Amino acid sequence: MNLAFKPIEKENIEGLNFPATDVLTDPQEIVNRKGELENAMAMGNIDHVKIAIFFEDDKDLWVTNTTIWAVTPEHIVLKKGVTIPINRIYRIM
Repeated sequence: MNLAFKPIEKENIEGLNFPATDVLTDPQEIVNRKGELENAMAMGNIDHVKIAIFFEDDKDLWVTNTTIWAVTPEHIVLKKGVTIPINRIYRIM
């Protein structure tokens, strides 16, 4: 993936608008993404590990470095209740 992601602070994510469509089209990539998010949540809750989350809103590509506190069926939850829809996440590192 050779896309240009712009950095964003997690506090600024709340003002973004997220479309309902998934940024991934490959079913296996979608399954892999969910597993990676679950692992990142475990690392965040146990060791407070920050990871890079690459995602897209309705206008731009973004990356934020933070801890994932929870993974729901449709969203990841960051500190202070900030959420990102899972279907808008490309990958995490």
